[in-house]
Amino acid sequence: MNTNVNDLDATLAALADPTRRKVIDLLREGPRPAGELAQAVQMSAPALSRHLRVLRAGGLVQAEAGGTDARQRLYTLRQEPFAALQAWLDQVQAFWAEQLGSFKEHVERSHAAHVEEEGP
Repeated sequence: MNTNVNDLDATLAALADPTRRKVIDLLREGPRPAGELAQAVQMSAPALSRHLRVLRAGGLVQAEAGGTDARQRLYTLRQEPFAALQAWLDQVQAFWAEQLGSFKEHVERSHAAHVEEEGP
Protein backbone atom coordinates (compact mmCIF):
# COMPACT_ATOMS: atom_id res chain seq x y z
CA MET A 1 0.00 0.00 0.00
CA ASN A 2 1.42 3.37 -0.99
CA THR A 3 0.64 5.88 1.69
CA ASN A 4 0.55 9.48 0.53
CA VAL A 5 3.62 11.02 2.18
CA ASN A 6 1.92 14.39 2.67
CA ASP A 7 -1.00 12.73 4.48
CA LEU A 8 1.39 10.74 6.65
CA ASP A 9 3.38 13.90 7.41
CA ALA A 10 0.17 15.70 8.45
CA THR A 11 -0.81 12.78 10.68
CA LEU A 12 2.59 12.62 12.37
CA ALA A 13 2.74 16.41 12.78
CA ALA A 14 -0.71 16.44 14.39
CA LEU A 15 0.27 13.60 16.74
CA ALA A 16 3.57 15.25 17.71
CA ASP A 17 1.90 17.34 20.41
CA PRO A 18 1.05 15.64 23.75
CA THR A 19 -2.18 17.62 24.15
CA ARG A 20 -3.41 16.43 20.77
CA ARG A 21 -2.50 12.84 21.63
CA LYS A 22 -4.51 13.22 24.85
CA VAL A 23 -7.48 14.48 22.80
CA ILE A 24 -7.13 11.41 20.55
CA ASP A 25 -7.10 9.15 23.63
CA LEU A 26 -10.24 10.85 24.96
CA LEU A 27 -12.01 10.49 21.62
CA ARG A 28 -11.18 6.78 21.56
CA GLU A 29 -13.76 6.51 24.35
CA GLY A 30 -16.39 8.12 22.14
CA PRO A 31 -17.55 11.43 20.64
CA ARG A 32 -17.18 14.50 22.83
CA PRO A 33 -17.95 18.20 22.59
CA ALA A 34 -15.05 20.66 22.51
CA GLY A 35 -15.91 22.04 25.97
CA GLU A 36 -15.69 18.61 27.55
CA LEU A 37 -12.36 17.98 25.81
CA ALA A 38 -11.00 21.33 27.02
CA GLN A 39 -12.00 20.53 30.58
CA ALA A 40 -10.47 17.05 30.39
CA VAL A 41 -7.10 18.39 29.21
CA GLN A 42 -7.31 21.36 31.62
CA MET A 43 -7.08 23.95 28.88
CA SER A 44 -9.12 26.98 27.88
CA ALA A 45 -11.59 26.51 25.05
CA PRO A 46 -9.71 28.93 22.73
CA ALA A 47 -6.40 27.15 23.36
CA LEU A 48 -7.95 23.75 22.70
CA SER A 49 -9.64 25.11 19.60
CA ARG A 50 -6.21 25.61 18.02
CA HIS A 51 -5.35 21.95 18.74
CA LEU A 52 -8.67 20.76 17.34
CA ARG A 53 -8.04 22.81 14.19
CA VAL A 54 -4.70 21.00 13.68
CA LEU A 55 -6.36 17.62 14.26
CA ARG A 56 -9.12 18.47 11.76
CA ALA A 57 -6.61 19.75 9.19
CA GLY A 58 -4.66 16.52 9.56
CA GLY A 59 -7.86 14.57 8.99
CA LEU A 60 -7.64 12.80 12.35
CA VAL A 61 -10.92 14.13 13.75
CA GLN A 62 -14.16 15.47 12.39
CA ALA A 63 -16.74 17.73 13.95
CA GLU A 64 -20.44 17.15 13.51
CA ALA A 65 -23.51 18.87 14.87
CA GLY A 66 -24.71 16.73 17.72
CA GLY A 67 -27.43 16.32 20.24
CA THR A 68 -30.37 18.64 20.69
CA ASP A 69 -28.25 21.80 20.37
CA ALA A 70 -27.30 22.28 16.70
CA ARG A 71 -24.63 24.77 17.78
CA GLN A 72 -22.79 22.10 19.74
CA ARG A 73 -20.21 20.19 17.71
CA LEU A 74 -19.23 16.66 18.63
CA TYR A 75 -15.71 15.59 17.77
CA THR A 76 -15.05 12.03 16.62
CA LEU A 77 -12.04 10.16 15.33
CA ARG A 78 -11.62 9.33 11.65
CA GLN A 79 -10.27 5.88 10.87
CA GLU A 80 -8.53 6.58 7.56
CA PRO A 81 -5.41 8.43 8.77
CA PHE A 82 -4.82 5.88 11.53
CA ALA A 83 -5.18 3.01 9.05
CA ALA A 84 -2.69 4.70 6.72
CA LEU A 85 -0.26 5.23 9.62
CA GLN A 86 -0.63 1.58 10.64
CA ALA A 87 0.00 0.44 7.05
CA TRP A 88 3.20 2.50 6.95
CA LEU A 89 4.33 1.12 10.30
CA ASP A 90 3.60 -2.41 9.04
CA GLN A 91 5.87 -1.75 6.05
CA VAL A 92 8.66 -0.55 8.34
CA GLN A 93 8.17 -3.59 10.59
CA ALA A 94 8.28 -5.93 7.57
CA PHE A 95 11.56 -4.34 6.48
CA TRP A 96 13.14 -4.93 9.89
CA ALA A 97 11.78 -8.48 10.11
CA GLU A 98 13.36 -9.22 6.73
CA GLN A 99 16.65 -7.60 7.74
CA LEU A 100 16.81 -9.53 11.00
CA GLY A 101 15.88 -12.77 9.23
CA SER A 102 18.69 -12.26 6.72
CA PHE A 103 21.14 -11.50 9.51
CA LYS A 104 20.08 -14.64 11.40
CA GLU A 105 20.61 -16.77 8.27
CA HIS A 106 24.06 -15.21 7.78
CA VAL A 107 25.08 -15.93 11.38
CA GLU A 108 23.81 -19.51 11.15
CA ARG A 109 25.70 -20.12 7.87
CA SER A 110 28.86 -18.57 9.31
CA HIS A 111 28.58 -20.69 12.45
CA ALA A 112 28.00 -23.88 10.42
CA ALA A 113 30.99 -23.10 8.20
CA HIS A 114 33.17 -22.44 11.24
CA VAL A 115 32.11 -25.73 12.86
CA GLU A 116 32.87 -27.59 9.59
CA GLU A 117 36.34 -26.04 9.39
CA GLU A 118 37.22 -27.12 12.92
CA GLY A 119 35.89 -30.62 12.38
CA PRO A 120 34.78 -33.10 15.05
